[in-house]
This record gives sequence, C-alpha cells and structure tokens, in this order.
Amino acid sequence: MAKPHWLKIYPSSGTDFSTIKQALRSRGLSTVCEESHCPNMAECWHNEGTATFMLMGDLCTRGCKFCAVKTSSKGRALDPLEPQKLADAIAQMKLDYAVLTSVDRDDLEDGGSSHFAKCIMKIKEAHAPTIVEVLIPDFQGDIDALRNITSAKPEVVAHNVETVRRLQSKVRDTRAHYEQSLSVLRNVKLLDDSIYTKSAIIVGFGEKEEEVVETMKDLRSAGCDILTIGQYLKPRTKQLEVTEYVHPSVFEKYKRIGEELGFLYVAAGPFVRSSYRAGELFVKEIIEKKKMTPLVSV
Repeated sequence: MAKPHWLKIYPSSGTDFSTIKQALRSRGLSTVCEESHCPNMAECWHNEGTATFMLMGDLCTRGCKFCAVKTSSKGRALDPLEPQKLADAIAQMKLDYAVLTSVDRDDLEDGGSSHFAKCIMKIKEAHAPTIVEVLIPDFQGDIDALRNITSAKPEVVAHNVETVRRLQSKVRDTRAHYEQSLSVLRNVKLLDDSIYTKSAIIVGFGEKEEEVVETMKDLRSAGCDILTIGQYLKPRTKQLEVTEYVHPSVFEKYKRIGEELGFLYVAAGPFVRSSYRAGELFVKEIIEKKKMTPLVSV
C-alpha cells in the first residue's frame, strides 16, 4: 500500500542530537528512539533533549505481530551497572524528561520490575530535576512487581493497550490481553494515585472508529490520564501489513473525543508515538505547577 503525502519523515540532525548520541554510545546504552527509527527523534533530541531509553537488553520474551524487536524465550543477562550508567548519561545530558521502557522479560521472576525501580532511583539521585516516565510491560498482572515500580516514585507510569479489544489476538502476543492491560493502569492508581497514568492506541490494523472510541472510554474508566494515538507503520517485511493510513482529520476527531471524555491530555496524529514530545511537555508543565502550588492546612 502506497504511503499518502502526509507521511513524510525528516532526517535527524543538529548539535544536541549528536551530543546525546555520543553520550549514549560511550556508555553502551540504547534508545527506543533509534531502535524503532522513530520519526520524531530529531525533534525530541534537538529541541527539548528528551529521549526514551530501552532497559534490560534487546531480546523480548514475547512476539507481538506489529513489533520489530527480536524475540527469544530468554532475554540477555541484566547489566547490574545499567542503572548507574543510565543515571550518569541523563545527568550529563541534563535531561528535563526521560522515558524508560524495556522489552518484556517474562523469564525474570519479577519481570524486571526491581531493575526498573533501581534505574528510577539512580536517576533521581544523579539529576533530581529530571521527570521520569516509565513505559512498562504488564508483568503478567503481578501486583507486587507493579508495586516495585510505584514505590520508586516515577512521575508517570505508562502501559499501552495498543489496539482495540477485537484485534488484540491479531496484533499482540497471546500472553498480553486487553483486560490485563486495563488492570495495570487501574492498579497503578490504587497503589499511588499521585502518579499520572498513560496509554497508547495504534491505528491502521483494521479497527473501526467506534471501536477506538470504546477503547478510549475503557481507558478512562481505568483511570488513565494521558492518551496517545498514532499510525501503524510496518517496520519490517515479517510484521503485520498496514490495513489503512488514517487521515489526519480522523486523528483530530479522536483528539476532540478524548478531551471530551476527560483525558488530561490527548496527542493524536500519524507520527504520534507513545513517547511523544508534546505530551511530555504537557506533563512537565502540570508537574511544575503542582510543585509551585502551596499546601493549604485545614
């Protein structure tokens, strides 16, 4: 299927871009920005110095049909120095906003949640001003693993539902499912309701507009605060085919509906991704406002 004229990616460049890339290479760190060839990488790195870091190696124990990450029954051995390396890189780059994500690690007892927590805490120690968002796996619904994450006090916990209910088995690994993803978001709020929650929907798999709206309503019922909706772009020949290139006007419609449903922020567009600069700037703004609001004694 030929790509429409509105899908045009600009090359990555700029001084900030090169500086960030060098800081990452010197510590052997990876970013999802590069691994997924994110179309927003130049904008994020050059203009605002935000980046999404991928933890715990590059082998995923699941095999979602839309994702190009390599899969294996067992991931790579964890690097015990990764939390400190990550914290040092973020401090050097003086990032205002860092997103941490990972492959699924069903081979680890806690799904890698304690490793996530160490990374969050090291970042807070090394560069306190950095706002930390984590984009986490479902940890197979393990509430104790989720508690490891919330106890480390990231400002935002994201978990993606990815697609509408009907297409879950077509798009995602069979070990991931709709209700489990909703429960992750719901449980974050139960564990710590001061944490903002976030999710993402990918369109272009053959979903209907009413199904997308239904998914948005389900996410709001689970207490989800922030939503991103973006276009699926087939990464490699083995992945699912694109069923439709959704018109920008439809994304505008989804954004309007999401705002009416009560999301604090909705980013929707062909190049919108789960980690998205405009959404991160919004979170930064509301967190800074919260810090400046004086406590009222009663």
